[in-house]
Amino acid sequence: MTPLLIVLAALAVLIVLGGLWLLATANRLDRLHVRTDAGWAALDAALARRAVVARAVAASALPEREAARLRAAAERAEGAPRAEREFAENTLTRALTGVDRAKLAGPLADELADAESRVVIARRVHNDAVRDTLALRRRRKVRYFKLAGTAAQPEYFEIVEPELVVDGGGPAATEPSPAPPASDRTVRADD
Repeated sequence: MTPLLIVLAALAVLIVLGGLWLLATANRLDRLHVRTDAGWAALDAALARRAVVARAVAASALPEREAARLRAAAERAEGAPRAEREFAENTLTRALTGVDRAKLAGPLADELADAESRVVIARRVHNDAVRDTLALRRRRKVRYFKLAGTAAQPEYFEIVEPELVVDGGGPAATEPSPAPPASDRTVRADD
């Protein structure tokens, strides 16, 4: 085997390995885009459910003026285009904050609390997927070889998180967590 053949074989192996590396990165980026899309779908469903529950709350025992304001905020949030959705959802969150949960029927108050907690979880899942996707898209090899293709750059969805409500009807107290128990075992380092 001549030295030229060895060099060509080594070069071919390097090119194949580099191609496989780029292919693996492109597949990972594609999976992250799918995860981001799934996160947005879950967030959109959670936001739609919260708007439906908000309309049910408005139809319950609220004064007419407050009910009309809550209904309008829910309809605006549900029908807002993606670019205006954050503002509309923040308006709905502020409107729901003004609702006295103690005056709501038990199942309706539970449904509202569940819908709000699902929005919080779905938003966090979506934003985590966006963060991971953007981190990979920022890498040099992804930019140089245009591995993102024509996929749109994902965007964070930032809304105000509603206060979590405890069983008593008020917001949950933010007490510091207790200190971890002291260990019975002591580790000594040699001097």
